Amino acid sequence: MLHTPSGGAGHGAAATDSGLMSIGTVLNVLRDEFPDISISKIRFLESEGLVEPRRTPAGYRKFSARDVERLGQVLRMQRDHYLPLKVIREHLDAVERGEAVPLPTVGPQRDGETAAPGPTVGRIGRDELLAAAGVEDRELKEWESYGLLSPLPDGAYDAEAVTVASLVVQLGRFGIEPRHLRVMKAAADRDAGLVDQVVAPLKRHRNPQTRAHAEARTKELAGLAVQLHAALVQTALGVRLP
Repeated sequence: MLHTPSGGAGHGAAATDSGLMSIGTVLNVLRDEFPDISISKIRFLESEGLVEPRRTPAGYRKFSARDVERLGQVLRMQRDHYLPLKVIREHLDAVERGEAVPLPTVGPQRDGETAAPGPTVGRIGRDELLAAAGVEDRELKEWESYGLLSPLPDGAYDAEAVTVASLVVQLGRFGIEPRHLRVMKAAADRDAGLVDQVVAPLKRHRNPQTRAHAEARTKELAGLAVQLHAALVQTALGVRLP
């Protein structure tokens, strides 16, 4: 259960008397359980219809406690069950309509059972990725040719591929083509290389606990890199995103 602030002077201007929260406050609330959460991730989940915060006359997002709780459910279902966002949205919408629906399951099924829609643990199939992103195979092949997405050795994709694909689609609506995104991919690869260089000694350590710590450190550094990138882009453009 997420604990949301109740407002008051202790939370500054981010929380209001009505109990609504700014996106920065929501980020702080969620970060306790989801250390790698970012403002861009919250905005992306909103764009995918997972949450619908209110807007001030100036266009700033204001989240209710229910919005924050729903975001926590979405992130938990992604983390623990590797479900595509489309499946998560349909499930939560059904629950809010009062329907008694079980949580979709993923992975191999027993004889006689019908597989629920969704990827296997940590993986998503090509057809599932195409359906989740709403694109055709030729478009996916084009993205692959520019290195934006790459299948794993078994032909499946990492679960995060759905997020990448959805963002590529959204950028395309503004006329930004996949070939234009190669520079972003190159920058991401450099960031990943820097993070990997920092945690490499921990990964090679003989102590299992130290190696486990390497994974946590990798996530922390990745989150910081994403936040820095977002801040630098905003600074370069002279804008402040709500």
